[in-house]
Amino acid sequence: MSSIQKYTEDELVRLLQSRNREAFSYLYNNYSGALHGIIVRLTDNNVLAEDILQEVFLKIWNNISSYDATKGRLFTWMMKIARNLTIDTFRSKGYKKQQKIVTDENFVSNYNDGTSNEKFDSIGISKNLAVLKPEQRLIIDMAYFGGYTQEEISKQTGLPLGTVKTRMRAAILQLRKLLT
Repeated sequence: MSSIQKYTEDELVRLLQSRNREAFSYLYNNYSGALHGIIVRLTDNNVLAEDILQEVFLKIWNNISSYDATKGRLFTWMMKIARNLTIDTFRSKGYKKQQKIVTDENFVSNYNDGTSNEKFDSIGISKNLAVLKPEQRLIIDMAYFGGYTQEEISKQTGLPLGTVKTRMRAAILQLRKLLT
């Protein structure tokens, strides 16, 4: 009874809309690899991509009745769901909180792109960052070592933009005193 079933797109959609589990298994087996590849390219994280892929197929199963063949092909519709869920994941509070778990001390010491960190170390910035308050050090790390703008730091940390600007200015003034 292991005959390989093949469906046309219209048949597949019709069976999915009638909640046929065999058709859903077929959909997963034939499209999960392509959708996983798309998500991995967006996230650059295989574990996160697998989690998002599960959510994608759950959303497909729950929303197949909203699929409209006149607006595009089934794969295009599923691809949009995968892309949107990936973006939603990056924007979610849970994901942002998880990214903030990185401790302040590790942020500076683990960052190394081979060029900018060496340049800063040659004038003693890394040693001087240790005297900053942890909340100031985090903002300086994100701005100068991570390349974030003040607005991006605000969004990433959940701090008001004014607070980010104030902390950055205070940290820069303190560093300026140490370096002169």
